[in-house]
Amino acid sequence: MQLAGVHKPFEAVLSVFDADEDAERRDARQFTTALNRHLHIMKEHSVEDADRDALDEAKNAHRDRYSEAQMIAPEEVLMTASAVNKALNKAYGQVKRLERGAPGPGETMETAAQAQYEVWDMLRTMRTAMRHDLGVSHEG
Repeated sequence: MQLAGVHKPFEAVLSVFDADEDAERRDARQFTTALNRHLHIMKEHSVEDADRDALDEAKNAHRDRYSEAQMIAPEEVLMTASAVNKALNKAYGQVKRLERGAPGPGETMETAAQAQYEVWDMLRTMRTAMRHDLGVSHEG
């Protein structure tokens, strides 16, 4: 992003922030996708260590990126990222309890799949907030 009249050091900070916002969105999407994949695996066959590792790697990458976002994201972006983070952790908890055979009250494969699916709308909201913050959104 090139801004007229902006000093070079500030442009560098904006460039890093742009990359961080994109990485947060990417890692949240990858965690959502990993949850979806894990649910499919649970339906089709028993979960193996490699499956658990793949889900945990996506979760850990998202956790680390979200932690970074908490320090630098503007309030509008942070509010949407926080909602995504909470929803992902809730879905992850459901999936793991189901995997262990110890679901919470009312938790089923269907409710876990629905919780995971609902994250996609939150991700779209987060993307809109990020685009608005970066000045590339045409929305008012």
